Amino acid sequence: MDKQTELEVQAAAFRRLVEHLDARKDVQNIDLMNLAGFCRNCLSKWYAAAAQERGVEMDYEQAREVIYKEPYVQWKAKYQHEATSEQLADFAKNAPAD
Repeated sequence: MDKQTELEVQAAAFRRLVEHLDARKDVQNIDLMNLAGFCRNCLSKWYAAAAQERGVEMDYEQAREVIYKEPYVQWKAKYQHEATSEQLADFAKNAPAD
């Protein structure tokens, strides 16, 4: 596979991941963190960092809007639920030490 095709395939896979997460609003970020070690906010940070590395001005909130497909505060109000004690316990157990 040539480099341009590889880049296009990677971009398509990323877009599909974002679409999948958008379709699965029932999956909370804490669930993603507990199972996979990353969440929509992590993707937002990675997206902003990648843009900045390429000289594109983009802050975290702008990147979140790309990943959440709307301003984060709106998404959070509509879809985010309070974490259960079990979710919080799993998160505490799996969180990396600072």
